[in-house]
Amino acid sequence: MTTATTSRDRTGRPDRPTVTELRLSAFRTHRGATIPLGPLTLITGPSGSGKTSVLEAFEALAGLGAGATLGSVFRDPSGCVPERAGADAQGRRGFRIGCTVDGPAGPVRLDLAVQAEPELRVVGERLTSEGQTLLSTALRDPGRSTVQAAWHTAGAVPVTRAPLPDDRLGTALLPLRVAGKTEGQLRVLAAAEQVVVALRSVFPCDPQPHRMREPVVPGQDGGGRLRRGCDNLAEILRRTRTECGIRHGRLVSAARAGCVGPVTGLTTEEHANGTLRAVLARGTTLHGTPVDRLGEGELRYLALALVLLTGPGVLAVDTVAEVPPAMQTLTVVADGLDRALDPRQSRELIALAAEMCARGHIRLLAAVGDAGTRETHGATVVDLGP
Repeated sequence: MTTATTSRDRTGRPDRPTVTELRLSAFRTHRGATIPLGPLTLITGPSGSGKTSVLEAFEALAGLGAGATLGSVFRDPSGCVPERAGADAQGRRGFRIGCTVDGPAGPVRLDLAVQAEPELRVVGERLTSEGQTLLSTALRDPGRSTVQAAWHTAGAVPVTRAPLPDDRLGTALLPLRVAGKTEGQLRVLAAAEQVVVALRSVFPCDPQPHRMREPVVPGQDGGGRLRRGCDNLAEILRRTRTECGIRHGRLVSAARAGCVGPVTGLTTEEHANGTLRAVLARGTTLHGTPVDRLGEGELRYLALALVLLTGPGVLAVDTVAEVPPAMQTLTVVADGLDRALDPRQSRELIALAAEMCARGHIRLLAAVGDAGTRETHGATVVDLGP
């Protein structure tokens, strides 16, 4: 386990909501899988063991926590049903996922049952804390597009019941439905908000070298924030170089360790048509090396290092505006972290990840293919192999 220090409040609980466990009780190839999540978590295992599925489930929960619909999160719901899972008498099949979020409200469990066939809908959701059910939903009438929800009140009426949409996460809707007048309602709100804050602070990252080689038009698609595919790398390099010299200097050091040849700086060049390209400075050489000439591994390494050295203000993350940044922890989700990287680059990148995760403001959940990355930096390693 990592030795990173987690900031805690007076009760000894973490002061920033974080997802500490992922459960895939029935999802794709997984049945009854419990995935512990630390500040730096590496998922490893042979091809076909379900590494990508773990990240997909986490990303799906993140989307639902941000208020997305089931259809936008699960584009192929039938593919999420475990293989050989049979249908019930009504022809229904589905899957189950869940997570635990620790924070000021204590450990809170979220468990979700989704029907994939014959139509996509939530059929059950449960939010629990310290053994007490704070929210439960159930599909009572298949002919209606709602589930019957019941949440803890602990007032004159112990439980409040109301219908909720069957295509969204009920937990994410609670802050809009619960009055917060009784002690029980306040507890429900605290638990729900803790889960929502943790799930929304997620940045799925999948650098696309072929797109990173193209010139960048600054200001497009909400410019100034790094996109999932890192294709606007040059624009973000120009921003970080201007706004934070310390972080930019650290990025130059990372580039020096992971790119071939001498690297003395990272800069950008503006073309006559207004587009930008990123350039590696090479010592006293007049002309540096444009990043479009770098190999795929060098480009992925550079992009991932940039992600680890920045934060929600630079990454395209839908954080909770009402919660101060100091109370949120960004989780980066990266499939194939070491894809196209050589062993030296993998070691340098994971060392950088360990350094940044130890500071408590960023967490990394990544799937890796090289078993050699296990023996490094105190990461929480989950091996899905035999």
